[in-house]
Amino acid sequence: MKPFFDPSVWEQEWKAYGEGAAARMRRSGIDPATAFNAKAEQFNEQSFNEEGRRRSARIVGWLESRGVKFEGATVLDVGAASGVFTVPFAERGARVTAFESSPPQVELLQRNTARFTENPVEIVSGQFEEIDIREKGWNQAFDLVFVSMCPVVHDWDSVERILSCARKFAYISMPVSSSENSLVNEVTPLITGRPFEPKVTEMGYLLHLLCLKGYAYEILVTRELKTTEHTREEALEEAMMWLRHHNLPADEGSRSRVAEHLKQAYPEEKVRVQQGGRFGKVLIRLQDQNMYAQE
Repeated sequence: MKPFFDPSVWEQEWKAYGEGAAARMRRSGIDPATAFNAKAEQFNEQSFNEEGRRRSARIVGWLESRGVKFEGATVLDVGAASGVFTVPFAERGARVTAFESSPPQVELLQRNTARFTENPVEIVSGQFEEIDIREKGWNQAFDLVFVSMCPVVHDWDSVERILSCARKFAYISMPVSSSENSLVNEVTPLITGRPFEPKVTEMGYLLHLLCLKGYAYEILVTRELKTTEHTREEALEEAMMWLRHHNLPADEGSRSRVAEHLKQAYPEEKVRVQQGGRFGKVLIRLQDQNMYAQE
């Protein structure tokens, strides 16, 4: 049982873990820093449509219910994308520094935050791992460091890098289990002869190490699903990407079987896909570590 309580063991295990979001992207031939370049406009629309705004409001509301106050607070939003959370933070009066590595997302972020002229959003681009935190003046500089579903979190060193920027709170969200996708559920048995089996992800490493290292934190785990519509060709490419993500056969034989399945199952060309999964949200308290009681 001793290794279970040894943080160094867990740090090494997480570092060696090969099923994290960043590792799966690289296995699919995708650079995590530019993974969403091609879909920037699509993600922007999903972020700011009615459903996307409700989703953001739920998360911001949860933070506020746990004592995070945005008016006048300094916030570092890492992996800001086109501003899905940067915008509501700024709307609540926070002074936001938004960090984003994807050039198309940065352009959308600039457009979406241009209206905050009295309290402008500072936008920083590049590779988060390459930033000199001390030289940048970011060491314990922010009341809240916010990292939502971003591949910059991939081992304990990356978590410590995030925590080093925070003064009061750090928020990290990650998948709790491998993503659910109705299309993957359909095609996996065609390729492997077995149903798709979701795996527990690196969220377990994060929570266990926070516990072993003495941090005070709160956790919320929910299951979130959304439905998207694709052409058969788009669905085929999506399915092949997911097969590579999960280290399943993605050769020409697999492509032919998936294409034939889509042709038979979706004769009207439109493919509706339900995707999502279980997601964990962790709020780490760095100053007041008592149980928060709403006033």
